[in-house]
Amino acid sequence: MDFQFNKPYPKPEVICKNTEYAKILLQDYAGEYGEDSAIHLYMFQNLILSKQYPQIANNLFHISVIEMHHLKLLGKTIELLGITPEYITYDADSNKKIYWSSQNINYATSVIDILKLDIEKESHAIQEYQAHYQAIKDPYVRELLLRIIEDEKIHLDYFKKQLLALEMKNMD
Repeated sequence: MDFQFNKPYPKPEVICKNTEYAKILLQDYAGEYGEDSAIHLYMFQNLILSKQYPQIANNLFHISVIEMHHLKLLGKTIELLGITPEYITYDADSNKKIYWSSQNINYATSVIDILKLDIEKESHAIQEYQAHYQAIKDPYVRELLLRIIEDEKIHLDYFKKQLLALEMKNMD
């Protein structure tokens, strides 16, 4: 199965530096529902599920590789917008740095719990990307966000199908 939308990614590009846009993208880069969190989550799940559900584990690995590519594209874009792409976000009220933490990872080990969590995470990530698309007016950044959303929709669909298949199997 291919976990990537069949369209090339746009090259990271911006009209001009804009640190406010960069701070918004840091949420997608290193926030709780961001790409860095997704990578760590899916790699943990890959390890946990590798013996009992090797195909799901393998697919989680492949999805994490796509998330790594998203991370790289976002990091380059953040840099072009004028901020060093650290694994941080900014508190909305105090503008204080919040460092990425492994506390962003849910360490569930049941395949059903994992798939439900992945559905929640992908759904939330898509909503954040859509909100950031609305907030950011740079057409190059918007194009990148739309392209990433297409991949995330494929991931969400995969997790939903896997959960349904397992639930149907458990009903037999």
